[in-house]
Amino acid sequence: MTDQTQAHGAMHDDVWRIFKIMSEFIEGFETLSRFGPCVTIFGSARTPVDHPHYKLTVDVAKAVSQSGFGVITGGGPGIMEAANRGAHDAGGVSIGLNIQLPFEQHPNPYIKTMLNFKHFFVRKVMFLKYTSAVIVMPGGYGTLDEMFETLTLVQTHKVNAMPVVFMGKDYWAGLIDWLKNKMLGEAKYIDPEDIGLIHVTDDPEEAVRVIHEHLKKGKPISNLEL
Repeated sequence: MTDQTQAHGAMHDDVWRIFKIMSEFIEGFETLSRFGPCVTIFGSARTPVDHPHYKLTVDVAKAVSQSGFGVITGGGPGIMEAANRGAHDAGGVSIGLNIQLPFEQHPNPYIKTMLNFKHFFVRKVMFLKYTSAVIVMPGGYGTLDEMFETLTLVQTHKVNAMPVVFMGKDYWAGLIDWLKNKMLGEAKYIDPEDIGLIHVTDDPEEAVRVIHEHLKKGKPISNLEL
């Protein structure tokens, strides 16, 4: 096989990959645009049902649903299941954006509307395109990735300003101290107002109150620039 033939084959594969990516975007836009305001909840897939973080997530998702918002999660187990469960039990909109992975991820039974994604970056767009706020529950690398990307997009005005609420003061305390003392205070790699983008609480009602107070200021539902 010549180099030219190999290059042509690679180009053919890439073109088809683009169409597959487009189809994921189109399905996501068509489905999620039908719902009213939503709140995206991030958190670990590894949280067991009997863990306090699971119960806290159920409670915050119930509060979010009862206040008139739909709930969007990554669609899997752990914190994601707890959030969908809270929305489901409250009779609210319960959306799961499932990702195809070789481990961990399988759809939870509390999802009312589910979308399946092969590509992480398409799924990330959907998390923020149709959400009014983000609530970050305790989690691992994936949660931190989603959390910092959200904060970066708000900081750089690539999404309309929206509240980012960290649930679990004890869990996030070390990170918040590091952000304030090392990243802001010592290195000056962020500004004081960047710290102000984060709201930390243990109270589901306070989380909902932060979201509603933000919307009362006339802030629009977030729309991610594409």
